[in-house]
Amino acid sequence: MSVHDHMKNKTSVNCMVITISDTRNHDTDKSGTLMKELLEEAGHHVLIREIVTDEFDAIQKQIQAGCENPMIEVILTNGGTGIAKRDVTIEAIKPMLEKEITGFGEIFRMISYQEDIGSAAILSRAIAGVRNSTAIFATPGSSGAVRLAMKKIILPELSHVVREIKKDL
Repeated sequence: MSVHDHMKNKTSVNCMVITISDTRNHDTDKSGTLMKELLEEAGHHVLIREIVTDEFDAIQKQIQAGCENPMIEVILTNGGTGIAKRDVTIEAIKPMLEKEITGFGEIFRMISYQEDIGSAAILSRAIAGVRNSTAIFATPGSSGAVRLAMKKIILPELSHVVREIKKDL
């Protein structure tokens, strides 16, 4: 591991975790709990954790609140990324992004295909991007998808992403 790689993984970031679900509460929110645990194990801080319903306006309101909070550097959502009628997370988040990090969704679907769910990966519309100097990652709601996204993509690059967003500020 080079000095650069070592530095890349050392900066802790302040996060907001949002579970998007009509049915989950704090006791049954396995994916939100998993996100929080994985972030904290990696040395990051989860300052806010919320559960919002699969409603366009509710999702946008929560994302906007996170982006306006100067303490929050990264917002991670789980849920509502599929193609069912109630899945509106992508429709809510995508127009809010100033920059889309297209590689996140592409790589997530590729590793989901290879390592997890095979061709069902086409049903995932996971997305990431930046708004107001805040990184946003929207993952599916299943614990398997959350674990895969967090361990293989998000956690290895989280500090790096935040540094890149802030380097010109």
